[in-house]
Amino acid sequence: MDEHVAFLNEQVDRHHAWFSKSLPMIASENVISPMAREMLVSDFGDRYAEGLPHERYYQGNAFVDEVEDRVVALAKQISLSHGAHISSAKFGAAGLRGVNNVNYPFDVDRMNIDVDETVKLIRLVKPKVAAFGQSVFLFPTPLRELHDAFQDAGCHVWYDGAHVMGLIAGGTFQDPLHEGADVLTGSTHKTLPGPQHGILLSDSTDEKFLKRLQRAVFPGVVSNHHLHAMAALGVTLAEFLAFGRDYAAQIVRNAKALAQALHERGIKVLAEKHGFTESHALALDVAAFGGGAKVATDLEKAHIITNKNLLPWDTSPVRPSGIRLGTQELTRLGMKEAQMREVADLFARILVKGEAVEAIATEVAAMRTEFNTVHYCFTKDAEAHRRWRLA
Repeated sequence: MDEHVAFLNEQVDRHHAWFSKSLPMIASENVISPMAREMLVSDFGDRYAEGLPHERYYQGNAFVDEVEDRVVALAKQISLSHGAHISSAKFGAAGLRGVNNVNYPFDVDRMNIDVDETVKLIRLVKPKVAAFGQSVFLFPTPLRELHDAFQDAGCHVWYDGAHVMGLIAGGTFQDPLHEGADVLTGSTHKTLPGPQHGILLSDSTDEKFLKRLQRAVFPGVVSNHHLHAMAALGVTLAEFLAFGRDYAAQIVRNAKALAQALHERGIKVLAEKHGFTESHALALDVAAFGGGAKVATDLEKAHIITNKNLLPWDTSPVRPSGIRLGTQELTRLGMKEAQMREVADLFARILVKGEAVEAIATEVAAMRTEFNTVHYCFTKDAEAHRRWRLA
């Protein structure tokens, strides 16, 4: 075998082995199902499908078109520094394209936008688009409370549900398209446990508006989308129709249980007075333990995978006081409230008691031996599960 290929194989194998012995708690990640993963290695990954279904610029897309039609139908069927993302900043994707961003007033205590002040701001600024979305998405956005302000401003409402798309589809968070949003966008690989992909939905009856959205995607920013990921997304959406409500509900129960357990063990979880979270995510203030960068590194050494995260009062993105957690992947692996309390114990032993991370890593690996199979998905047979185990 070529030395470069051997090296690449070795690193991927080491990654798999490491994650099979770790607690993956990045709020923006998940693991896809065995049947969805099969789509990613299909011939779809080698092909182009430039254009819209049944109106392609290339031949050879007869079956691709059928798949895309079905995936769109499934997507329609399931849709029901204050946590913002870098892409919306002046130096991010929006700012670089000339968009003039105005930030919403934020209620730090509630970890959500300040409704009264936001109403005043919308009526003053009269934006063309009111966009809502967070990378620390703890609570539903108060769209209904802002409805009159949207109407006064005559603006479109864009809800980015990247983090909470699976919770929306599972009926456990909020339903933006029925609460005043014109457009719902999001990722398909977070609480919706599919391939890394994007999704855009609207229930508008304005055909001109819908056509503008379509053209903004193609040819606006996309020539050829990733066909293998589209097929994998279709499998994920079908699985979510069957298992999504149970999965989403367990994600939130786990997040609440983890938050309460961490709080009881002396670790500061934000928004305590408001129940910590209504989503998959938690925001922890770990300044007392050395800050987010140090804590995330220490946890990684113990095979607990998290990320440092800015909290509302932070000024340095490289030295934030917080970390962010998500329960969606642990839930996907079959963990429930009892395991969340065990996880909180591990956090406390590292952060509060200062125990050796090497010993904790051994316990994490032992814990994962019982939780290495993907749940809430279709299984062809026992052999399929065996072949696609994470170990």
